[in-house]
Amino acid sequence: MPSQTTWPEEIRSLYLSGSANQFLLHGNVEDRVLLPAEGKEAVRFGNLFDYLIAHQLRKFDAIFSYDLGHGLRVSTPTKAGKEAYHHWPSAREARAFPKVPRDAVAYMDHFLRYCCNLRQVATAENEEPENLAGKNLSIAFVIRTASLVLPARAAQAMNYEVHSMASLVRSWSTESHFLEQNLATFLIAENLNDLHPLVAGNPRIARVAVPLPSPEELEAALKFLGEDFPKALTKFAGKESIPAKRLAGTTLSSVESLVKIRHHKKKPIDEKTLSDLRRALVEKDCQGLIDFVESDRNLDMIMGSEAVKDWMRQDIALWQQDDLRAIPMGYLLCGPVGTGKTFMVECLAGEAGIPVVKFKNFRDRWVGSTEGNLEKIFALLQALGRCIVFIDEADQALGSRSAQSGDSGVSGRVYSMMAKEMSDTRNRGKILWILASSRPDLIEVDLKRPGRVDVKFPLFPSVTPEEAYSLIRALSKRQGLTLPKEPEFSLAELIPPHLTPGSAEALAVKTYRLVKTRNLEASVALTEILLDYQSPVPKEIMDFQIEIAAKEASDLSFVPDVFRRD
Repeated sequence: MPSQTTWPEEIRSLYLSGSANQFLLHGNVEDRVLLPAEGKEAVRFGNLFDYLIAHQLRKFDAIFSYDLGHGLRVSTPTKAGKEAYHHWPSAREARAFPKVPRDAVAYMDHFLRYCCNLRQVATAENEEPENLAGKNLSIAFVIRTASLVLPARAAQAMNYEVHSMASLVRSWSTESHFLEQNLATFLIAENLNDLHPLVAGNPRIARVAVPLPSPEELEAALKFLGEDFPKALTKFAGKESIPAKRLAGTTLSSVESLVKIRHHKKKPIDEKTLSDLRRALVEKDCQGLIDFVESDRNLDMIMGSEAVKDWMRQDIALWQQDDLRAIPMGYLLCGPVGTGKTFMVECLAGEAGIPVVKFKNFRDRWVGSTEGNLEKIFALLQALGRCIVFIDEADQALGSRSAQSGDSGVSGRVYSMMAKEMSDTRNRGKILWILASSRPDLIEVDLKRPGRVDVKFPLFPSVTPEEAYSLIRALSKRQGLTLPKEPEFSLAELIPPHLTPGSAEALAVKTYRLVKTRNLEASVALTEILLDYQSPVPKEIMDFQIEIAAKEASDLSFVPDVFRRD
């Protein structure tokens, strides 16, 4: 029952108005779909093709469908369709339906031209429509897994056979005699960027995104599955809306598989496991492109950065009150390496009670694959509800406006896609983008502008030796070590002033190791370690990154006086 997202209505409106007769369905096209069972009020599972046949194309006279596995299939559900196809000479001569893509596309095109010729003959001889088979015939072409039939890579390889097919398919939406026929063409491809540019870039094609299932669709699916697999959903019988909301961002296929496995193992799904289950399902559906994290940390666990934490808490309060007008589209966390940018994101997510989506390596060596991976990620974000999208090392991950040598323009296309998604105002209050970088000066200026990144938070190392010692002491306490509140003079004079949380944690671990291996007191062990301490980041690099972070700050209240420059 797809859905309350209006994509079926969009297709119907475009076709009936005559503004489009060719549709490119992309996004969640490989998922299961709930369909009304024939002659019953109950539902059954099917796929997108089943939905097209049962709903969008149920009144068509002739339906041609093709995929690489099954080859060409022809269905003529009406009397007019059967007669027209039966009278077509090529149908009588053919011994079997073609399986090779070029032959299948040519076969469909041949039948279409046959029907168009019948129309022209009828018009020229003033025949009544009913007197000539095919005159009023409504025809549908469906090419499944179109990215395999008309792949984008063929454009790079100069594959003339694929080029000719793409040109032919494109002509079904552009040539006037085809537009006069009752023709609807459907190309199904998971990612737009995997499809041949002649088709994907056709201005006459309607690109229709099929979204991940809504909570309402998930609820309907769980009710349906609960009838046959009750042991998995005993704790949510009659309350399927609860797991449906918590499983947002997953596919129906994954939910179906989960319920069946749980039923087989007689392990009911409960509230405690829902978060872990959703994380596992989402990561599986995204094929390792993202990490999905739900944090139990909070901003109280961060030492220092009080002005930054206060601002974030104000944003969380507005978010929780659904007052979205002042909610930023995104944050930029900048500062030297080791200042706890990733940790701050996890603490923010835990305090706000929303999940974090971390981009992993979405780049791929194949033409169009990187862009296709981004399409999958963006579709997931739209289905998740409120979430934080965290992009670490943003200066490397986000690409650049100018094409880089040797990457076939991938960097520029990634930049364009990210810029478009980050500036979509419909995401305000739904998706919070957080970029992190120790070199924010390398991030394109357009990606950091207000409307994409509204607030820039600098994170700095400790300002004084006293602050650095407090940081070491707090992190040592997590290792089970006790350091005095005030260090002895011999220890105090060894503490470096500009210490990052990352460096302080390394010192705490070394101290713990020395305490355990040499049976020393914690303060003695720390003193011995600091005697030979060398900063993991050279001073000139640390100073440079501090200066950049201070310049990037969107508000001077975030910058300690010692780091401000005139």
